[in-house]
Amino acid sequence: MVKTNKATGLFRHDDAALPNALAFGYVLLTYGFGLYFMLSDSGWLNAVGVLALAHSMVIAAYLIHETAHLSLFRKKEHNQWFAEILLWITGTSYSHFDDIRNKHNRHHIDRADVVSFDFRPLLEKHPRFLKLLKTLEWFYIPALEVWMHFLVIVLPFIKESRRSRRARVVFFLVVRVAFFWALASVSIDVLWLYPIAYLMFLTVMRFMDVHQHTYEVYETLDQKRGPEARLRDAQFEHDNTYSNLLSEKYPWVNLLVLNFCYHNVHHDSMLQPWYRLPKLHQESYGDDDRQVLTFRHLMKSFHRYRVPRILNADPVNLPVKQDEGESFIGVDGVSFLTAH
Repeated sequence: MVKTNKATGLFRHDDAALPNALAFGYVLLTYGFGLYFMLSDSGWLNAVGVLALAHSMVIAAYLIHETAHLSLFRKKEHNQWFAEILLWITGTSYSHFDDIRNKHNRHHIDRADVVSFDFRPLLEKHPRFLKLLKTLEWFYIPALEVWMHFLVIVLPFIKESRRSRRARVVFFLVVRVAFFWALASVSIDVLWLYPIAYLMFLTVMRFMDVHQHTYEVYETLDQKRGPEARLRDAQFEHDNTYSNLLSEKYPWVNLLVLNFCYHNVHHDSMLQPWYRLPKLHQESYGDDDRQVLTFRHLMKSFHRYRVPRILNADPVNLPVKQDEGESFIGVDGVSFLTAH
């Protein structure tokens, strides 16, 4: 069993202060300078600003993932307070920390993609909207992901079970509008530069999500765990989880996504922090690459199946390794940031 090395101070782990300070410092710097450069009159600074802001949101999102597991700070409230800052940076303040944490932990405990509803049958009933999504996706615009985030905003006004989130959604919509009004008063270009950064952020998040599991979708998020949640054991979880590494040869490259790609070892021990995952992966699996899929192969799949992936649902135990994932379609709409 892997030791968690709990600390007695603010952080859950005794070696957490420096790596997390560096990660959060990077997020703040790239977010601040990203916005500043986007407000510049210089085109090349605008471009740098878009890239910086997009990557700031990526790292912030994966720090949210750490807080959802309570693997960053010892106390839940400290994880939640920190997550609120990160939710603002990622543009997802309308999501509630408890909802994100509940959905993601159900994903781990139930060993399934647990949702409040499956959007695929709904899309098939609205062919015009589906055609619009397919067209935008063909142009590499992550329209489905945008729609999934939009649903987080509207569902509190549709589903009675989400009614308690209405005030939060309204509050942050007003604050965000005021925020962008202030930015636009400096440079109107921010109103098209920021969406580009946001779409880039969603694309990175999607790329990391779609190939990590061959799980079934269960519409049980708004219900208590039932007998279906106990059908799958640890071996099933391992066999249907994949580590989609950006690089095997140069592990530091995987820091671009805060080591989120070491997904098997993360599922083996959820409380292990992001900065330990490369070493733990090597210790646990060594040269065993049966659950490893790599960037150069997955990019082919990501490109080839970007439209059919909208409605796809992979069967469990799919032998994706036989061609290194190049025919692995994957599943859209499973981001931990969209808690529905």
